[in-house]
Amino acid sequence: MELDKAITERRSIRSYTSKEVPQKLIDEALDLASWAPSAGNLQSRDFVVIRNQQTKDDLVIAALGQEFIAQAPVVIVAIANLERVAEYGDRGKELFAIQDSATAVQNLMLALHERGLGTVWIGSFDEKKVRRVLGLPAHARPVAILPIGYPAENPEARTHLRPEEFVHLEEW
Repeated sequence: MELDKAITERRSIRSYTSKEVPQKLIDEALDLASWAPSAGNLQSRDFVVIRNQQTKDDLVIAALGQEFIAQAPVVIVAIANLERVAEYGDRGKELFAIQDSATAVQNLMLALHERGLGTVWIGSFDEKKVRRVLGLPAHARPVAILPIGYPAENPEARTHLRPEEFVHLEEW
């Protein structure tokens, strides 16, 4: 799939078939996620891959009742690894680790889409509950929850701002 097509045809998917997702596809997509740019090439992001139904059910509660999480065959939680970016001080912990995670999540979502899988970026969740559910250490901050599966829906494209509405030349 060409990059332009992957970017413009990817949709947020919240309904999945029950078809099993091969681990090989998840592994390939995670490898491509690791190629995302990162501050100082410190790669301050980690991923937790979840197939256990009870864990997915617990994440639904942590994600404020977003039931479709539990229906996805696989869920990946993207984690900002604050320890790995510590040499950058507060800015590294407050910004760079989040940016590193976000770029990797974008790569991951596009790689999954190219493989025929759907996902949606969930950022609305109780961070403390997610930390408890996954047993995260203090230096690991959850950034995104990604339910993954074969799409059971085909949403229309949403509207986007035109470049002239958000691009500023030389100054604001």
